[in-house]
Amino acid sequence: MGKVTNLNRVRKRKARETAARVADENRVRFGRPAAQRKQEAKERDQADRRLDQHRRESTDHDDSAS
Repeated sequence: MGKVTNLNRVRKRKARETAARVADENRVRFGRPAAQRKQEAKERDQADRRLDQHRRESTDHDDSAS
């Protein structure tokens, strides 16, 4: 005869494994130290400013001047 399986235990084990997987993903996504977040924000701001400095001024062509 086959082995008896308690379905409640199986469901709970599956729920724990799923919760552990989600927790691991959240640690990767949100688990950065404050210093690292500040450093990345600073680098993003510097890159944005550098990009803005290289923009060309928009010139509106006035056809009536010709």
